Amino acid sequence: MTNSSRRLLGLLIFGALAGGWIWAAHALWQTSVPSNLKLPHVDVNALVGASELHRAQHFSFVLDLFGVVGLVLPLVVLALYAKWGHRFMGESAAGPIGTGMLLAMLGLAILWMAMLPSNIAELWWLRRYGVVKVGYAEMVIGTWSLLGAEFLGICLTILIVMGFARLLGNYWWLVGAPVFIGIALLVTFVQPYMSGLQPLKDHSALVQAEKRLAKKEGVGNIPLKLENVGTQTTAPNAEAMGLGPSRRIGLWSTILDGRFSEPEIEFVVAHELAHHKHNDLWKGLGWYALFAFAIAYLIANVTRRRGGMAVPLAVPLFLFVWVAFPTATLPIDNAFSRRLEAEADWTALQATRDPQAGKALFVSFVRTTNEDPNPPAWDSILFGSHPTEAQRIAMIEAWQKRNGG
Repeated sequence: MTNSSRRLLGLLIFGALAGGWIWAAHALWQTSVPSNLKLPHVDVNALVGASELHRAQHFSFVLDLFGVVGLVLPLVVLALYAKWGHRFMGESAAGPIGTGMLLAMLGLAILWMAMLPSNIAELWWLRRYGVVKVGYAEMVIGTWSLLGAEFLGICLTILIVMGFARLLGNYWWLVGAPVFIGIALLVTFVQPYMSGLQPLKDHSALVQAEKRLAKKEGVGNIPLKLENVGTQTTAPNAEAMGLGPSRRIGLWSTILDGRFSEPEIEFVVAHELAHHKHNDLWKGLGWYALFAFAIAYLIANVTRRRGGMAVPLAVPLFLFVWVAFPTATLPIDNAFSRRLEAEADWTALQATRDPQAGKALFVSFVRTTNEDPNPPAWDSILFGSHPTEAQRIAMIEAWQKRNGG
């Protein structure tokens, strides 16, 4: 085969893969929310009051600044480490893979130290507004313990990447990406068993409501469980988790502490059931798979200048790309997540037929989380995994208009 034939074949293969990628992304992007749905303007000031709105805007703006630091500082630290991290590599009896693990752990430890002042300041802000109850010492110890778990995770990652790179050269990503997808699948499946979920006691009416709503939404009975977070935060939340037999709905104890009415909590349950109805956890894994191949391919090509992932010299550069790629794709990831969350809201409306409960719930979220209900566009782009509360209320009003008020 001539060189031109090889190039043509390569272009055809690349085109076929790119076409498959685009088709899969388009399929995952689709939701059951009517495509012609127009959201009306919502006067947030009239819903929550001027003083509460000002408080939420001030709280969210400062929190966003900490969020920007959390995005930019890791890139700066890891970029510097990518440039000079190889200087820490000396003679090691751990072998190439062991040395790579040590370099990766060192990079994470440097990042942890660089982020610590910002994390402490952010905790101060959250404590000031009563959103978080964790103390400063507890936070430092907790993040240090979490760093140990991250060490284990990065060691496993380096073992997989460098192991396949030493076997397959720069084509390691073809095998490495499916392995990471498999790990993500396993983590999603076992999460309910590792989250400390407890039986939901003294809420028999809510359990019965879940059964009724599950029947309406066409999903099997999914157990309701309690996540006891009352000693850590006052923020309310709930989670759809698990796959197949491990499917659960975790209700944070903060949403069952009396601040929310039974209809509001039922709306939350209907929303989480909708995630299971629409297989959103599977969709999330599919979305992750699309980008897992992309980031693995990018890492394989970028690290060639350091000898490829078969040698520890490339590990500092690997760390930078490993963090920079998800940061760069964060806007599209958030947009994808917002579509799934909007669909869950729409399905909850269809199941409960209770728009007033939905409105009351989202207004209560503003008051209990202090989050800006109508933040600037850049906030949603960088940090908005859910529609804004104003958008969620606007969807309810649009649903009411379609269903005769």
